Amino acid sequence: MTSTSQVTQIPVITIDGPSGSGKGTVSRRVANELGWHFLDSGSLYRLAGLSALKNKVNFDDAAALASVTRLMDVRFEMNPGINSGVNDASDEARIFLANEDVSLSIRTEESADAASRVAAVPEVREALLSVQRSFCKLPGLVADGRDMGTTIFPTAAVKIFLIASAEERAERRYKQLKEKGIDVSLSSLLVDIKQRDERDTGRGASPLVKSADALLLDSTKMTIEEVVNVVLAKWHASAAIA
Repeated sequence: MTSTSQVTQIPVITIDGPSGSGKGTVSRRVANELGWHFLDSGSLYRLAGLSALKNKVNFDDAAALASVTRLMDVRFEMNPGINSGVNDASDEARIFLANEDVSLSIRTEESADAASRVAAVPEVREALLSVQRSFCKLPGLVADGRDMGTTIFPTAAVKIFLIASAEERAERRYKQLKEKGIDVSLSSLLVDIKQRDERDTGRGASPLVKSADALLLDSTKMTIEEVVNVVLAKWHASAAIA
């Protein structure tokens, strides 16, 4: 387990923001550019949500949700093409839950909704706290999520809060799913995203909120490359000052 003092000594870049803002793709590319470790905290919550669904746990039962979260048998297997810059997270790593490959299962809208629901449970967030901090290793970490800069790594060297309009985020998600051959309604995706935003920002436990010392970036009209360059420039400026 990584201690708080160790976390403080290791450089961390946090990229928080709502679903579909592009934080996952940006985080992976920044990590690749720097040769750092990468944490997709959302995948852990998706795994917790999927585990709850598989075990038919009542989402109103906080103790049961925390229990299945702690008992999750999770394994990540990185693909050889991890540094290829591929956008799709399922192409970059295979994720196993109790020896079942759930790389694609956790990317469904049902799993995303379940993840948002379990993320609002303080007991679940507490169960995942040490797991997330264990990813903080030299030479550095790029952490993507919703409370990376506020709760998990509050002393991070660089904090980014990445946003985009709900309409743009729904369009991005629509294109991703269509490319995978998944039939989905754009209007329903927009409704889901708005509901998820409301739940994530309104929850009592580590709500989605911009840290006071985070850089706000609106990616609505920016390319992935432009956002990555801004994050890298922010890091290099911070490192130079340090």
